[in-house]
Amino acid sequence: MSNKKSILLGDYTHPKFHPLQGVDAQISYILNEVISVQCSENKNLLLLEHLKPFDLCICYFDLWDDQVSKQQTSGLLSYVSQGGGLLVLHNGLSIGNRRYELAQLMGARFDGHPPIQPISFRVSGEHPVTEGVEPFELEEEPYQIRFDPLTEKEVLLEYKLGEDWYPAAWTHEYGLGRVVYFMPGHHEPTFQHPQIRRLILQAARWAAHLPG
Repeated sequence: MSNKKSILLGDYTHPKFHPLQGVDAQISYILNEVISVQCSENKNLLLLEHLKPFDLCICYFDLWDDQVSKQQTSGLLSYVSQGGGLLVLHNGLSIGNRRYELAQLMGARFDGHPPIQPISFRVSGEHPVTEGVEPFELEEEPYQIRFDPLTEKEVLLEYKLGEDWYPAAWTHEYGLGRVVYFMPGHHEPTFQHPQIRRLILQAARWAAHLPG
């Protein structure tokens, strides 16, 4: 087991659509050999003094009707800008819906989605996060994304809806830190897919500056 540490934040008690139960076990299993995973729904862990001991923050918060405080917002911004890694999964994008600063940190905002359906995914471009990843299919919610025009993003993954391809994962640097977003992650079966496991492992390594 590595001595590196990550914190996985989501909702156990009152999730609107995406409970952390089950997903927490999958993420812990995927990352077990490279970084330990502590799981919590306590939003105060976003405060800088609580985030500082961790090499990686994984966001799975389901905060569609709630928001993080200004202090918690400041904590996450400071953590990443000072060199922390941030991996945002699927609904984790919700923390930026009412905090423009967090939308900019993640590079985009959620903009609705059609019903869950079989979706094809493909890698776009070369990056350590997508190394060795093959095209794959998943039953997923095809999140529509509104990009922040000021953030310089590198799209890593695309998904097909109708005849068009849309961004499904991207990365960028924020200050001294690294940010990765993955659109797939609606439910536990997504995290059992071998290509998703590979992507999450490689994203954690890259965002947290771990040896590959």
